Amino acid sequence: MSPIPTLNALLIDEIKDLYFAENQLLKALPKMAKAATNAKLKRGFTHHLAQTRVHVTRLAKALKSLGCPAQGKTCHAMLGLVKEGAEAITLKGPSAVRDAALIGAAQRVEHYEMAGYGTARSFAEELGEDQVAELLQLTLTEEGETNKALTEISVSVNADALAKVIQVPTTRKTK
Repeated sequence: MSPIPTLNALLIDEIKDLYFAENQLLKALPKMAKAATNAKLKRGFTHHLAQTRVHVTRLAKALKSLGCPAQGKTCHAMLGLVKEGAEAITLKGPSAVRDAALIGAAQRVEHYEMAGYGTARSFAEELGEDQVAELLQLTLTEEGETNKALTEISVSVNADALAKVIQVPTTRKTK
């Protein structure tokens, strides 16, 4: 890792990380939407894909405002989170259980993004980069709303998954 001598350089590094992460999601979300069987979950993934395109545009604008080209730096955490999402997509078992796994994977992504956007926004505020802070806050708010929506969808998905549990007959010993 190259040296990061200033808070401004750290802000740029954080935004590049987020830019890479959001671009990874542009590839992953269509696959998650296709794998989802719950209609609300499928719509949620599709809606968040559209939001993610806006997030990438905002990050590019923030980087430009800071005098940098719109390019990311490898975000190893997001690569791992996307890999976990891919595992949820290929999960064998009842569709409701797979949907529950997809929600879990998606919420881990949302929590990671909220941490990243909150951190970068705080740096931007401290540096007086008000336009950048505002762009980051807009996305942070949307990521929080997405997380809340996933939690709401999980209530019915988890109930469906519980109902789909395969009942294994038990054998009782009689005396």
